[in-house]
Amino acid sequence: MLLPAVAVLAGLVLLVWSAERFVDGAAATSARLGLSPLLIGMLVIGFGTSAPELVVSALAAGQGNPGLALGNAYGSNIANMGLILGLVALISPLAVHSGVVRRELPVLGGVTLLSALLLCGGIIGRLEALLLLVLLAVFIGVSIYLGLRANHDPLASDTQESLAVHPMSLKMGLVWTGVGLVLLVISSRILVWGAVAIAQGFGVSDLVIGLTVVAVGTSLPELASSVSALRRGEHDLVLGNVVGSNLFNTLGVVGLAGMIAPIEVGREVLLRDWSLMMVMTVMMTVFAMGWRGRQGRINRAEGAALLAMFLGYTVYMISMVIRSGTAG
Repeated sequence: MLLPAVAVLAGLVLLVWSAERFVDGAAATSARLGLSPLLIGMLVIGFGTSAPELVVSALAAGQGNPGLALGNAYGSNIANMGLILGLVALISPLAVHSGVVRRELPVLGGVTLLSALLLCGGIIGRLEALLLLVLLAVFIGVSIYLGLRANHDPLASDTQESLAVHPMSLKMGLVWTGVGLVLLVISSRILVWGAVAIAQGFGVSDLVIGLTVVAVGTSLPELASSVSALRRGEHDLVLGNVVGSNLFNTLGVVGLAGMIAPIEVGREVLLRDWSLMMVMTVMMTVFAMGWRGRQGRINRAEGAALLAMFLGYTVYMISMVIRSGTAG
């Protein structure tokens, strides 16, 4: 059990480092090639921070562990809203000004509702996975179209300031994009092997390990980028990272894993994991959109509520692992 634990720890450390290099390189390359700051904020940074989930889930599905892929996607969404957004808002309340982020929030809610319909069938096969990937392609296409028409958005300003902090040439951007991607694959293989070995050792499903250890680990790049953005006062970029990442996880990560290998879904996923994810998505949307005439803002109390839900869920999931290990 020691070797798999070391593999998970080493894989997570390398995964976080390589993901940051990949996102920085991809963002710099996009900027040097003339992509607008708004599109970089919407797509490159928001979706790029989901690269760990994508690679880990694809490898897990390819190695016959699709439950780990689904757990990674949904668990990462819960961690993004509870751990990252909740913790960041607890440190400093987040004011939401971006019309782009507000437009994406209802889309995320609709996509999350759609995922429940797919889960009710008990399996996410290739047809359902294809539907998710097509929806992702449509969303990206519409986002690019709208992003090219209007660049005057607070998210664009936040992104431009973020890129200015770490200026990088086109050559270095390409190098770090390639190096980051290669190391993402290597670290993901190490992480998946260790996570599956631990799940087998404790006698729990790979879904549970995916919802806990792997999910939090693959969400660390979002946490790092969000804290960095918070220090610079880029509130819209923080929320944009979370919303973009959750959209990509729900559509792209689950869709790609389902295309590689059908994912069998137990009722506990719908009743426990999806339900919490949906409740947190609604809460995040209500807070960020504003209610009762209030400007969109996630304050400390609301951040604490999201963080408390994440911690309660994590404690419950860890207790399941401990009980399974004791019973075994």
